[in-house]
Amino acid sequence: MDPRLNFFGNAFAGKVLKHINSANKVVSESGLPHTTQELVKIRASQINGCGFCTDMHTKDATAAGETQQRLNLVAAWREATVFTDAERAALELAEQGTRLADAAGGVTDEAWQNAAKYYDEEQLVALISLIALINAYNRINVINQQPAGDYQPGQFG
Repeated sequence: MDPRLNFFGNAFAGKVLKHINSANKVVSESGLPHTTQELVKIRASQINGCGFCTDMHTKDATAAGETQQRLNLVAAWREATVFTDAERAALELAEQGTRLADAAGGVTDEAWQNAAKYYDEEQLVALISLIALINAYNRINVINQQPAGDYQPGQFG
């Protein structure tokens, strides 16, 4: 598979990505646990069918010490016993926030209240922002048909 265009080599795309990447850096440095951030990025990327981001974030999570068992079970997190209650709340919020078009009401009050049990206001802002950002990255890569499989951990800094 070849991408539709060289998005990463395009000057205008570089300007756009500079701002998205800056927002992502702020989120990554927030109080939201790094493990939770990677799990959310993986799950949203799976839902959106973004092979590039799924490849990237599973490799980054592995490099950061995440276990293969947990990575294998992200797609089936509801039935898996390897995630904390806080991680499960973040994954639920990520799923509902990614699948907005699938539910007339968007994110349910129940999902929000459950996440709010585990995360403070700053972490919730980071979580909402992270969900929005990974969905933006996913859409860029899926629309562009960005190939997956060649990512190396830390490749983008």
